Amino acid sequence: MQPRSQHGFHPVFCTIVPPHVLDKLSQSDDPALAEPARRTLEADAARRTRRQVTTLVPPAVTPAPEGARTGKPDRTLYDCRHGTELPGTKVRAEGEGPTGDASVNRAYAGLGATFELLLSAYGRRSIDGNGLPLIGSVHYDEKYNNAFFDGEQMVFGDGDGEIFLDFTVAIDVIAHELAHGLTQYTANLSYYGQSGALNESVSDVFGSLVKQYSLGQTAEQADWLIGAGLLAPGSRGWPCAR
Repeated sequence: MQPRSQHGFHPVFCTIVPPHVLDKLSQSDDPALAEPARRTLEADAARRTRRQVTTLVPPAVTPAPEGARTGKPDRTLYDCRHGTELPGTKVRAEGEGPTGDASVNRAYAGLGATFELLLSAYGRRSIDGNGLPLIGSVHYDEKYNNAFFDGEQMVFGDGDGEIFLDFTVAIDVIAHELAHGLTQYTANLSYYGQSGALNESVSDVFGSLVKQYSLGQTAEQADWLIGAGLLAPGSRGWPCAR
């Protein structure tokens, strides 16, 4: 049986790049590929364990944000400055103009696009339906090859530049990860086995929907690919474990 928090939620730690892909990379003879993958696997394992422990304690109840009933997002972006302490240093709040950091601006836009799709198409205010603030942290760790939703916020690595680029470049990746929060606040599927696979499938669908919506595409016009543009130039595709 999967652990549950006293608040009623399953522990959540969902990454866009699955462990078996990173494991395959970590076995490469090229240190430029193996070392970042190994570091990412270790960081993910530690945070996954930490998430399982911390969700046994019910989170503090916070008041609904100011925009909860007005149909406006409440976004806050932070910069980890290549550290691992979350959320990091606050760099952009809701309503503030673009910064000089493209990663911050892309994450801000991606969070907003996901909020807009949920509100416009489904009448849902944020991922919890009650205007939950959307928090994102960029520049997580050194050459971190992943992005994740940890049950509370989004986190983006910069990639290693060899296989993966900055994880904020793909709006569908941002939406995919936030959709894990949507599932958490609705079906609350355990991230394990068949329910975990369904959890991932729902996130894939919403990731594609947000990309289509932001590009003004119909379902027929869309490519239904997740993470297009995330691979570095010269990379031939996602490595798979055999």
